[in-house]
Amino acid sequence: HFNYTAGQINTLPKRLNHLYQRIKYYQKSLAKKRTVNGKRATKSNNYVKTRAKLQRDYRKVANIQHDIMQKFTTQLVEEYDKIIIEDLAVKEMQMTHVASKGLQRSMFGYFRQILSYKCDWYDKKLILADKCYPSTQRCSKCGHIKTGEEKVGLNGNLKYGTKHNEYICYECGSVMDRDENAVYNLLALIN
Repeated sequence: HFNYTAGQINTLPKRLNHLYQRIKYYQKSLAKKRTVNGKRATKSNNYVKTRAKLQRDYRKVANIQHDIMQKFTTQLVEEYDKIIIEDLAVKEMQMTHVASKGLQRSMFGYFRQILSYKCDWYDKKLILADKCYPSTQRCSKCGHIKTGEEKVGLNGNLKYGTKHNEYICYECGSVMDRDENAVYNLLALIN
């Protein structure tokens, strides 16, 4: 089995990172113009030009993201007969400030939609793990499920002082990457 983890998908084209920086710059520029000039700002030629540049860059980002997503999902369905993904509660996750921007950029809803129709098209099996399935809290070695203060969250585990990306089982003592542990738990659903 070969598994795609979050770390392997995170490498973005340099062009996309450059566009993210430009978008950030244009957003700040427009915000300054609105702060200084109020409602009159939207009527100025410079404001209109900057807004047009911002919208152009949004379109470019969307095109690059859609292209990456199409190629990646095609590669997945061509290489694997069974694919399993978590059915994440995307709306709820976007409410947390820490995960919001990354989740929006990951386009998980769009990814799931494309992967679903491509699996149907290529006659492959897509398995959705229930959003309540404790893939990040369950030990893939012994099956112990963390609850209460033992849970690992976005900030790690405050009680035990662990980082968000490491998984330590307090039953069997296994130490591994949190994403790797989650992948093994999801693979167990395939069998």
